[in-house]
Amino acid sequence: MSETWVRLELDVAGFDHDRFAGYVTECQLNGLRLTTLADLGDTPEHRRKLYELNKECSADIPGRGKFFSIDEYAERRFADASYNPRGVVIAVEGDDWVGMAATSRHEGFVFNEMTGVRAGYRGRGISIAMKTFAMGFVRECGASRVRTFHHPANAAAIAMNRKLGFVDAAD
Repeated sequence: MSETWVRLELDVAGFDHDRFAGYVTECQLNGLRLTTLADLGDTPEHRRKLYELNKECSADIPGRGKFFSIDEYAERRFADASYNPRGVVIAVEGDDWVGMAATSRHEGFVFNEMTGVRAGYRGRGISIAMKTFAMGFVRECGASRVRTFHHPANAAAIAMNRKLGFVDAAD
């Protein structure tokens, strides 16, 4: 990996939930529902839908390369000890899944693995709404920090995380 990835971290205690709660409300007013994979049902059918959504949303990530096969994805995501379906937020419009924010629990922190929104839904604050909604899981985990990283050319994702209060990670 020749690029230096941008590693970001959020202090959970300093996260201003009230400042971003309006994004969640705005999504709801526009016909979107935010929920978790646990609430929808962590079924093989829903895992397949998550895979397809993640694959589509990941296609635009600079430096991403070829996406995992469904079997590789299942092993990396669902078979991993850090996986919890309560940590996977889904933005739903009718029966369509339009966005996801997947987090996983680790020793002392929660890792934001992927936040993505289908191209036709971008620019509406859905990513911020999903990440705000996901803070419930972060607090449930008792984590003091949320970590993530991005390719340096992924300016939109970096800016969105900085808006939420993420700063450059110290380590």
